[in-house]
Amino acid sequence: MKPYSFQPDAEFAAQLDREDILVRYRDEFYLKPDSIYLDGNSLGLLSKRAEQTLLESLADWRELGIDGWMDGNHPWFYLSEKLGELTASLVGAAPEEVIVSGSTTVNLHQLVATFYKPEGKRTKILADELNFPSDIYALQSQLRIHGYDPDTHLIRVKSRDSRFLDEDDIIEAMTEEIALVVLPTVLYRSGQILDMERLTRAAHQRGILIGFDGCHSIGAIPHSFSDWGVDFAYWCNYKHLNGGPGAVAGLYVNSKHFGTKPGLAGWFGSRKDKQFDMEHVLISAETAGAYQIGTPHVLSLAPLLGSLEMFAEAGIQNIREKSLKINRYLMDLIEHELGDAGFKIGSPVEDFKRGGHVSLEHKEAARICKALKEKGIIPDFRAPNIVRLAPVALYTSYTDVWNAVQILKEIMNNKLYEKFSNERGVVA
Repeated sequence: MKPYSFQPDAEFAAQLDREDILVRYRDEFYLKPDSIYLDGNSLGLLSKRAEQTLLESLADWRELGIDGWMDGNHPWFYLSEKLGELTASLVGAAPEEVIVSGSTTVNLHQLVATFYKPEGKRTKILADELNFPSDIYALQSQLRIHGYDPDTHLIRVKSRDSRFLDEDDIIEAMTEEIALVVLPTVLYRSGQILDMERLTRAAHQRGILIGFDGCHSIGAIPHSFSDWGVDFAYWCNYKHLNGGPGAVAGLYVNSKHFGTKPGLAGWFGSRKDKQFDMEHVLISAETAGAYQIGTPHVLSLAPLLGSLEMFAEAGIQNIREKSLKINRYLMDLIEHELGDAGFKIGSPVEDFKRGGHVSLEHKEAARICKALKEKGIIPDFRAPNIVRLAPVALYTSYTDVWNAVQILKEIMNNKLYEKFSNERGVVA
């Protein structure tokens, strides 16, 4: 990130906006008037291009019916593979190593069912205590299917401070009892980026396969999965990639594992030219497509065509540079304007360790989030005490950030949050 000399006034924010090389993409998104959206790390906003490619697929269905599988604007039969090719550069992989299919948890089940092969004393799975619960549920389930007790066979690395993980602790836990490691690329609460290259190297030195959950990193930071030798990865496409609620997810399998029989077999994992032979012997695809299971959800795939086109144009390095700069600006503003308001920044201070959002810790976090929403600022709450703010490179301006912090300052100075209960809503 290029250095800048912080100034706390609105004109400095306007200057940063004038210098922003990605500013033109802001007009590509549907931004609600009188609102500042800082929740793109949970659900990205709709872009006009994503809307257009969805409408084009609807038109294919309307005009072609079943012939939309092979004809039309975006033939459905090859859509998952096409999107895999468009995603590959974002995760640092070859096109054939990526497929857009399933959901995050379904893909995790598939990958663990494929690569978790307990043998001898290597029977345990290594994870961490800060991971998103859905991953833990899936890992516990897979262990039970194999006849193991999750209480003894799912090892969760402890955090020293309930915010971050230390890679030394993770590596120390890679014992001769571990058969598989599954970790997040970015911790969903604090935004800490794990050193994936180092962890992969350490796992392989010990004869252990390793995979990563990229939900909070894809579209926000660059990756080099293939160069690092990562065995597999999986992610959702509705956060930083703006694929829409319930968007079809993605997975990566290193080419060195091509030919490994999928743990969970399904028709769409077939080689394309063999799929309609209708034989009862599966001939798997020779790519990451082998790890598909069921028919793709076409109307939840289609928006990604438009969204990924923008990422290809903008470039993930440019996106990362702005993300770092605008989040640094947010933290500088918070420190300057809210230094005595009881907040603690719970994200890494070092840029190379921080993902695409800033985590603010406060004992009144739930009610502060409610007060922000009342004022038109859309944040994100994570129990027990975290306000997550995510300025997104493609559609958040520096002026948005400046205005949001001024509103947060007003809320804290006037205790406007006190009229709300300090409890989360049903969906947080």
